[in-house]
Amino acid sequence: MTETTLTYPDNREPSAFTQAELGWLPWLEPFPSDQLTERHWAGLVDPSRARSPYFLLLARDPDVLQARTKADKDIFYNTSNGLPRAERELAATAASRSNGCIYCASVHSRFATQYSKRGNDIQRLLDEGVDARVDPRWDAIVDASVALTATPLDFGDAQIEDLRKNGLGDLEIVDVINGAAFFNWANRLMLSLGEAAPSGKTSS
Repeated sequence: MTETTLTYPDNREPSAFTQAELGWLPWLEPFPSDQLTERHWAGLVDPSRARSPYFLLLARDPDVLQARTKADKDIFYNTSNGLPRAERELAATAASRSNGCIYCASVHSRFATQYSKRGNDIQRLLDEGVDARVDPRWDAIVDASVALTATPLDFGDAQIEDLRKNGLGDLEIVDVINGAAFFNWANRLMLSLGEAAPSGKTSS
């Protein structure tokens, strides 16, 4: 099967981290939405994701996409125990900011702001980077997420002790790890498959 590489010479990729909504343009052809089968719909999990070129691209392997999406939803939406949603999104934002994924950082910083009502603090993280200091609890979550993102083997007792010192229990620490680890992987996937675009700009 021959793959067509897509290019966007007129796209001006955003260069600043933002909470504004951005677009995303794939470098490979997404799966045609009019050819989605029952297996593809099961892989998407959420039918609304068929409007996204990113998820249509991943739908080329619907079984892997289904496992990926169910993991994503469990990590970020299953908040009956453990870390509040805002701090799960903070971990994802920190990983994305550290990895330089402007698109993912925009999505999850908006969620972090929505659930925490601390938009100025989230914007400081985007503007100043992961070394920005906000408050001890959030700093511990950011530092743990960044350590796991940069070199997973460097994440260990020091970060866990700092999280515990700032009030996180075992289930909350697991949620920090899950949120950061998932986006440590997801950022690399998104950065290798396409490019961010100004708000509302998507592939046709």
